[in-house]
Amino acid sequence: MTHIIVIIPAYNEADSIAQVIHEIPASVSEIIVVNNNSTDDTATTAEKAGATVLTETKMGYGYACLCGMQYVAQQSIKPDIIVFIDGDYSDYPQELTKVVQPIIEQDIDFVIGARVKHLREPGSMTPQQVFGNWLATSLMKLFFRATFTDLGPFRAIKYDKLLALKMEDKTYGWTVEMQLKALKRKMTYIEVPVRYKKRIGVSKVSGTVKGSIFAGIKILGWIFKYSIK
Repeated sequence: MTHIIVIIPAYNEADSIAQVIHEIPASVSEIIVVNNNSTDDTATTAEKAGATVLTETKMGYGYACLCGMQYVAQQSIKPDIIVFIDGDYSDYPQELTKVVQPIIEQDIDFVIGARVKHLREPGSMTPQQVFGNWLATSLMKLFFRATFTDLGPFRAIKYDKLLALKMEDKTYGWTVEMQLKALKRKMTYIEVPVRYKKRIGVSKVSGTVKGSIFAGIKILGWIFKYSIK
C-alpha cells in the first residue's frame, strides 16, 4: 500500500479546515496541518477533525511547508508520496486520488493539479491570479520548454524527489521553485485537470494588492534566476 502524507499550510482557516480534512480520501496515512500564526481556531478545529497539527510562527507559505517536511523527516517510516493542498477549501480534496494516480500507476515523479478554465467556478481565481499563472508558465515554456499551464497549490510528488529539490523559498515562491527545480533535474511531471471553487474566506495573497505584488515579484525572480543558471 502506498504511504501518502498530506501537508496543509494554514493561516486563519478555521471556517474551512475541517471540511478539507474530512474530504481527504481514507487512503492517506496522515494529514498534517501547519498552523502559521493563526489568530482564530484553526489549530483546535484541525486537531478535532483528526489532523496532526504543527506550529510555525514564521509567517510564510514556504515556512509552513518546510515545517511540515521537517516533521516528516523525523518520522521512522517515510512516505512514498507527499501531497500539498491549501486549507481554504478551494480545491476538491477527494480529487487527491486522481492527483496521485500518475505517480502510483505510471511512476511519474511530480503531478500538478491544474485549475483548467472549464473546471473552475466563475470568480474562483482573481484576474491577477489568471494573468500571473499565464505569465509564469509562458516564461517557463520559453526558457525551459516546460508544458506547465498552472502553479496550482494542489500537487503531489514522490518523497525522495521532493528531498532532492532542496526546497528553500519561505514565502510566495514555493510553488514555482518546486516546478523550476523539477525541470532543472529533469524529473518526469504531468498536469491533471482538477476542479476549483471560490475559497472560504479572503486570500492572503491574491486577495490583497500587496500580496499579489509580492507574489508576482517572487515568482518572476525565481524564473529569471533559473533562466540564467
